[in-house]
Amino acid sequence: MLTTFITNPAYIAIVVLAIISITLLILVIDMRIKLRKFLVNIDATNIADSLTIVADSTRDLKAFQKEMEGYLSGVEKRLRKSVQSVHTVRFNPFHGTGGGGNQSFATAFVNEEGDGVVLSSLYSRESTNVYSKPIKKYSSEHELSAEEKEAIEKARLALN
Repeated sequence: MLTTFITNPAYIAIVVLAIISITLLILVIDMRIKLRKFLVNIDATNIADSLTIVADSTRDLKAFQKEMEGYLSGVEKRLRKSVQSVHTVRFNPFHGTGGGGNQSFATAFVNEEGDGVVLSSLYSRESTNVYSKPIKKYSSEHELSAEEKEAIEKARLALN
């Protein structure tokens, strides 16, 4: 019976066609799996729907990116003007008299452009005086004490 099966061309054609059909079925299943991975949305039934969804998402992402760039630009501008460095120098304004100790101070508050304010406090047993001087580009149009200059310089160095 095996010899009739092997010698009969119809049986051979059926076996060959069955092998080809199984191979093609496997290839179709494989292509279907790859197509499902390619399609972005489960509701998308074809490549055109999937590409439309991808294009819409890309458009939304570009709009969001532009919005974020504008927002970050505004944040950077505000950040440049905000206080970025603070430094305090404590000192005794009455050298040798014993009054005040190191209770007096000069504190510089500056942004990255060197603008800000320096606050000084002179402490004595009888009173405490507080002074404020504006700073532009790490200097002031008002006369600065050595301690105020030191506080401004140390605040500037802390930024670099």
